[in-house]
Amino acid sequence: MTLSEITTLDLTGHWVGFASIAVFVVAMIVVVLEDTIHLRKSKPVTLAAGIIWAMIAGVYVANGIPDSAEVYLRHNLLEYAELFLFLLVAMAYINTMQERGVFDAIRIALTSRGYSYRTMFWLTGWISFFLSAIADNLTTALIMCAIVLVLGKDSRKFVAVSCVNIVVAANAGGAFSPFGDITTLMVWQSGRIEFFEFFTLFFPSVVNYIIPGVLMFLAVPSGVPEATSEKINMKKGAKRGVFLFLLTVVTAISFHTFLHLPPAIGMMTGLAYLKFFGFYLRKREQKFAWAPGERDEANLGEVVPFDVFNKIARAEWDTLLFFYGVIMSVGGLAFIGYLGKLSGYFYVDLGPDMANTLVGIFSAMVDNIPMMFAVLSMGPEMSHGDWLMVTLTAGVGGSLLSIGSAAGVALMGQARGQYTFMSHAKWTPAIALGYFASIWAHKWINAGLFNL
Repeated sequence: MTLSEITTLDLTGHWVGFASIAVFVVAMIVVVLEDTIHLRKSKPVTLAAGIIWAMIAGVYVANGIPDSAEVYLRHNLLEYAELFLFLLVAMAYINTMQERGVFDAIRIALTSRGYSYRTMFWLTGWISFFLSAIADNLTTALIMCAIVLVLGKDSRKFVAVSCVNIVVAANAGGAFSPFGDITTLMVWQSGRIEFFEFFTLFFPSVVNYIIPGVLMFLAVPSGVPEATSEKINMKKGAKRGVFLFLLTVVTAISFHTFLHLPPAIGMMTGLAYLKFFGFYLRKREQKFAWAPGERDEANLGEVVPFDVFNKIARAEWDTLLFFYGVIMSVGGLAFIGYLGKLSGYFYVDLGPDMANTLVGIFSAMVDNIPMMFAVLSMGPEMSHGDWLMVTLTAGVGGSLLSIGSAAGVALMGQARGQYTFMSHAKWTPAIALGYFASIWAHKWINAGLFNL
């Protein structure tokens, strides 16, 4: 049985429908309170997904059509599997580069130059903007925040405003690249937008960052922080690890663009590059089996042994399982029939412009991942310009509040007491100005893409 052949029941007025909404809402509230109650976000949504689908399946079994629920569930599971494999490889590479000292080298290169607070404000911001397009916005924000904490040890004001700057820049930079955010990755894998079409959002993303950036710059203290004298040598294979990651990205793009295969297949092929490279490093270590105290660090680098499975094991499993819970829960609500009704109200009654703008605003209060998956599940009839617009708004809308994006939530923990919900909220009007300006910039620059 295929997806088009299944029999569906309208459960929007059934007690199962109401109970499913209640379960999902409670789960998302717990997710939002993660930093307060210290319960990992994957736990409530994973439980919610199981409860929702158990209730749905019970109704379909009672009506003698159990296969329909199973087929739709397997469809959602396939979507998650592709996202899971893609992210698993990306996380393995990021962990490899981190372990080899690539990100520490960037941090030390910046903190040892003796730049002023104001110079570092822009440097960390623009590096966040461009790095997030490759390394994802969460990883980028964590790296840049580590730099800011070192530089701002004598200036809480600098840390507070710089963390807001980093969150806005990382989210904006992630919006114009399929690799920059989970939401852009979801849109790319769905086939709604081709890889190179995302780059039409570059200028709107710049607008989204530069406007609040200029306003926040006025609050950056003057002065020059004490330069650090720390030194680090990247471990053997660091630069080649970066090259292999870029080659993996090219492989994923090529598989999807030219061979019409899921990008995840290209990423898994890239994982093989890393595994063979790890094998090479291990053999090299065995070749130079020096006696204790006689290791030639100039040739071998620091700690040459390398196991790719350790990098996979260190993936953000809480995040990966959170995506599972969200995708399966939202998929359940779509199967019940709620998303079809919402699609009619938002995208027909309100129109795509208003609907896509609201998606970004709601992303700041809930999370952009369930919002984007809901839109993809609705599948409204929209132009390429509108699909790009919702990609932009879902990506940058989370910057409006510190809890609106993974980058903001992570930095509240990393810079605890210095970057807070309120220290971010005081800049929400400036960020909102950049948000609406970026929408206007997209509609002006890419006006030709709004024709169905």
